[in-house]
Amino acid sequence: MNGTEVPEVEALFAFSTQRIRRVAGGVWPGERVVLGDHVPSVTGYVRRAMVGGREVFAKDSVLGLSLVSVLRGSAGDAARVRAAQAAYAMAPGSLLAREAAQLRALHTAGVRVAPCAGYAGGVLFTEAVIGPTLLDLIAKSPARTGELLAAAVAGLDALQAPQIVAQVDAGPINERSIDATFRRKFNGLSGRHYIGRLGADRLDERTRRGVQVVVALVVDRLLKLRLPPAPGPRRVVYGDLKPEHVLFPDGPAEAPVFIDPGLAWGPAGADTAKLASRLLLAQIAAPPLEGPGPVVDALAAFVHAQTRGLGRAARALWLRRLLVTWLMDTVNILSTYLTAPAALPLPEHARAVLDQTPALCTLLDRVSATLTVGTEAASAWRLALDSVVKAAAR
Repeated sequence: MNGTEVPEVEALFAFSTQRIRRVAGGVWPGERVVLGDHVPSVTGYVRRAMVGGREVFAKDSVLGLSLVSVLRGSAGDAARVRAAQAAYAMAPGSLLAREAAQLRALHTAGVRVAPCAGYAGGVLFTEAVIGPTLLDLIAKSPARTGELLAAAVAGLDALQAPQIVAQVDAGPINERSIDATFRRKFNGLSGRHYIGRLGADRLDERTRRGVQVVVALVVDRLLKLRLPPAPGPRRVVYGDLKPEHVLFPDGPAEAPVFIDPGLAWGPAGADTAKLASRLLLAQIAAPPLEGPGPVVDALAAFVHAQTRGLGRAARALWLRRLLVTWLMDTVNILSTYLTAPAALPLPEHARAVLDQTPALCTLLDRVSATLTVGTEAASAWRLALDSVVKAAAR
């Protein structure tokens, strides 16, 4: 990355690889460190590694931004990125410094997480957790969806422990908030410019124009809808509770292990919204052979259980917030994939999502329109789930 142009994928990856090697040598002096495969991601640069016979994951975050943003030039040219990263990596408040501290706090409080194996110079090493994810298990056994979702939530019972609360007060990871990400992406003129770049390297011209029209309409609706106030007090939330961040290394009957925390203060339903959003997205991107019905029904029952103690008005607010958050998250992730440079390797599930772009746009349009006309929250939720089933059948 020596030029003055937008950073290139190979050069950026080489830069991060060099940093990982250098930091690993300082964390484990005298140990043999062997870097393995690159793990495709749109957020940070991740490599498998072996350290003295122990498998770890090494993660480098470039300026706390997504790789897509950096490669699109949001942080400047290659020379500027390199110079800025040198300072950012040493900052005590850098993204991965906070993530390392959060992993340690979670472990101390008894939450099963991938242990922090080491952190220095902006590079985080975590011990490898081997086992199926929540999404893997649900795809294999849709009938177990309800109990698996319940196990994921139960595994985070200790989130309000004093040491975790203290760590969140000291260093929250607010960058992974769905609402904050949405408003950062689609703010004013920069938001319209961003929409104009959707699909530039990923879709044919006709599809690209149609997608841009629908996304612009949906974004406008969501900005006007805003998130309704959350019932109940704010609490510590996991912040990035995707199904692929919940693993079951000891089998589905045992407690899960969590990776990639984004602890922050948020409403009680924030983690449920992220789980629901990504689980529903998976039903559309890679529908089960028997159809998404069993998973969607189990999710509906799970959400109902989450709101059982709320009064009618509070439940309506909770569901409406869930719906708006789900739509925002779906727009966030779809737009990230659609703006990723063609040279950036994408995870397998990202390619599956891109293949279903037209179906997802139809879903986003339909559900956002339902909310815009003021449909009662419980009815809007049922209609939204029906729309997922229809989208998966396309």
